[in-house]
Amino acid sequence: MESLIIGATEDSPEINFDLKSNRFMISGKSRPENTGKFYTPVLEWFDKFEKQVNASGNGKSEPMDFAFKLEYFNSISAKYIADIIMLLKELSLKGNNIHIKWYYPSSDDDMLEVGKEFADMVEMNFDYVAY
Repeated sequence: MESLIIGATEDSPEINFDLKSNRFMISGKSRPENTGKFYTPVLEWFDKFEKQVNASGNGKSEPMDFAFKLEYFNSISAKYIADIIMLLKELSLKGNNIHIKWYYPSSDDDMLEVGKEFADMVEMNFDYVAY
């Protein structure tokens, strides 16, 4: 399985899921014209990743760092972000060490609150990092 790297555009975020470093990041703005078309390959990749990790047990020894550094996302993107976070919860429940950082602009209390809502939804701890 290969890492998943998708460059950012004006309307879609950068996806950098680096298998070698076990670091995964979604950053930028998420308001793609066709949100489903953008996120479906990401979710498909993640589904394969989850199956591989659970089959091999690789994730159970090394922590996986997931970072969300979104400047903005629309409501449709929020659904897909929630789906990804739910997949992280599933990995965590299977004994994998998942570490989630939620980055937010220091002047954007709403983005901080959204991160807290996602954390509450999956009952996981997030680290909140203002920038």
